[in-house]
Amino acid sequence: MRITEVRIKLTEETDDRLQAFCSITFDDSFVVRDLKIIEGTNGPFVAMPSRKLTAHCPRCRSKNHLRAIYCNQCGGKQDPDRAVKDHDGRAKLYADIAHPINSECREMIQNRVVADYRKERELSRQPGYVSRYEDDFDDDFAAPSASEPASAEPTPEKREHTIVEPAASEPRPPHANVTPDRARKKLERPPEKRGGFGSGILDD
Repeated sequence: MRITEVRIKLTEETDDRLQAFCSITFDDSFVVRDLKIIEGTNGPFVAMPSRKLTAHCPRCRSKNHLRAIYCNQCGGKQDPDRAVKDHDGRAKLYADIAHPINSECREMIQNRVVADYRKERELSRQPGYVSRYEDDFDDDFAAPSASEPASAEPTPEKREHTIVEPAASEPRPPHANVTPDRARKKLERPPEKRGGFGSGILDD
């Protein structure tokens, strides 16, 4: 196994020990991203990609980072000694996602990455410098091309089918059940006098 490519992303000039991120490719076929180059007391060293370790809240069972004093869900106070300690008595707060399992592999990664990191710093001083680190993410998402505009037409699976019946050629008039003779007789009939509450009050 050999490292066939290293890409470096330098961080801005700050007082932080983190100097750069990098990705490495093994045998032109396997990529590991988010390695960190950190400035130590004896020079830069490589830290492997890692994740924060969490623990369950004893009250609500929600996950919280081991540095959390209170639960993010219920607000309950967390045990400050819940983190596992290493051989030196320090709390283990992170776990490596990918890492070498022998000293030979670790030394190979360390030497190659640090050498490329120093070259990248020299290149960054030249005008027009552009980091190649972001090129790793160009093929993550397939955006629609300009020649194939997105269509607002719904897909056949999602298109709703509505049945519309044609209108009648001669729509029926309102009250179609009332014949002209019945309507005329109803108009000619005198109004019926009704008795009841208030009847005859306005009669002369």
